Amino acid sequence: MLYIEKLYEKLGTEKVTQQETELKRHSKDESMHDAVYPDVVCFPESKEDIQIILHIASEYQIAVTPFGAGSGLEGQVIPIQKGISLDFQNMNKVLDFSPEDMRVTVQPGIMKSELNQFISQQGLFFAGGPDYDATIGGMTATNASGTRAVRYGVMRDQILDLEVVLADGMSFHTGTKAKKSSSGYHLTSLFAGSEGTLGIITEITLKLHSIPDYSTVARCTFETPELCAIAAQNILLNGIPIMRMELIDSVSIGIINKQCGHDFPVKHSLFLEFAGPKNTVAEEVKLASKIMHDLGCENWDAASDSISKKKLWEARVQLAVSFQDLKGMKEIGGDVCVPISQLPKLVSFTRSSMDESGLKGALWGHIGDGNFHTSILYNPEVNGEQELAEQINDAIVNLAIEVGGTCTGEHGVGLGKKKFQVSEHGAALEMMQRTKQLYDPKGILNPGKIFS
Repeated sequence: MLYIEKLYEKLGTEKVTQQETELKRHSKDESMHDAVYPDVVCFPESKEDIQIILHIASEYQIAVTPFGAGSGLEGQVIPIQKGISLDFQNMNKVLDFSPEDMRVTVQPGIMKSELNQFISQQGLFFAGGPDYDATIGGMTATNASGTRAVRYGVMRDQILDLEVVLADGMSFHTGTKAKKSSSGYHLTSLFAGSEGTLGIITEITLKLHSIPDYSTVARCTFETPELCAIAAQNILLNGIPIMRMELIDSVSIGIINKQCGHDFPVKHSLFLEFAGPKNTVAEEVKLASKIMHDLGCENWDAASDSISKKKLWEARVQLAVSFQDLKGMKEIGGDVCVPISQLPKLVSFTRSSMDESGLKGALWGHIGDGNFHTSILYNPEVNGEQELAEQINDAIVNLAIEVGGTCTGEHGVGLGKKKFQVSEHGAALEMMQRTKQLYDPKGILNPGKIFS
């Protein structure tokens, strides 16, 4: 292909490859969606490299699909029109660090763990994104969040400025280094969460936070997931600035016990983390304990030393790997987010729908901000099980939208949530499509994602 020859000519063989192993690695993420091999993989090292790639792609009208760590769950990195897979692994540097301003500028390929290791020496940490490791660019592109979102917000809330390159090679900054601005349109929020469909992000300037002095972790159980949701709502209504608040239902706890050899109480469980000055944390834990017990919790346990905290939180950490180890089973899952007042209704509906189906299913999530996840397990060898799992998942998403929520709180749309965009956004979807046409008139940037 002529465009591939031009990529080799302009970038060199060290930045361009068609090796089978690399094509395979860039054909899929962690989602259930089918793999598609790109024609070629590029490893840019600078904004200028990306501009060269986009100029060639634009000239030949070739699809360009950004690739971070490949840990996404909705197929964003799958190059469904083949073309170029754009891997940021060599753009992984810290470009500017200003601890006195609690600010850092990085390239998109740096991993969250690498960033936090670098800035922790100054008593700072980056609060955004999921708990598992991922690239900062990938988290920005999907507007990711995780267990700390209840306190610090989602990825958009962590970003001061982005450097973006458009499909035609034009580059610009979306913000400034100031903590806030009332000047102009908020382009940063437009590109954060655009899933690589509007432009290629080449620099990200982030807000940082001080590492808390002290923390306490607690766990308790309830008879129903609905009661867990009510308890989470009461924590917030009482003004407790919780650091993390997680639900894990009884089915998930049972799987974790079986797969990892634990003996956690097999009940619907609420996990909490409090952080801040020691005296303040002690008062927050005391108040939270009273709220939980007034609602009928059992198995309350709290710990402040590192070993006990790790043990209490272990079920949450080992959740994902427990499902991955279930042999012969596949899963359909996702995440929805609803107003906190609607959360008890949603988790009750979800649990009963999975129970009535006869399929094994689990729910868990960051219920402090109304976000929870589902995993509906099915045997691909049993006729009809996959279709039934998809029907249950669709019903959960449709109810979430009906009560004023969203089809995805943090995983993004990608391929899996495209079918819900009309019902969630209505006429606003046309405005998104017009925006796509404005920034990417040839449709070469991650085509087929978010909407067709």
